[in-house]
Amino acid sequence: MGSVTQYPHLSTGAIDQIVVDGTRYKVMHLAGEHYAYGWSADELMHQHPDLKPEQVYAALTYFYDHFDEMVGHMQLLDQDLERRRKSQSISRAELLARRGQS
Repeated sequence: MGSVTQYPHLSTGAIDQIVVDGTRYKVMHLAGEHYAYGWSADELMHQHPDLKPEQVYAALTYFYDHFDEMVGHMQLLDQDLERRRKSQSISRAELLARRGQS
């Protein structure tokens, strides 16, 4: 029988719904900043001063324990965003032109 890993400071659930206890921060958000921008735990704490070190390290521990799954989810989100961007019927230039007219 396998053991279930507990993550103090995190409320677990679906991979994209795991939050840092007592906050609105999703682990996916912090993991994304760490993965995409290369932010260290110290930089994450600097960018989010309301988080405690133990909360940031718990989020990063969860990320690395579920690395392939989380990175795969991030890639799916990026692909979906790119697909939506390409299907946009109005260009950025058109939106900016409209903004200038108002």
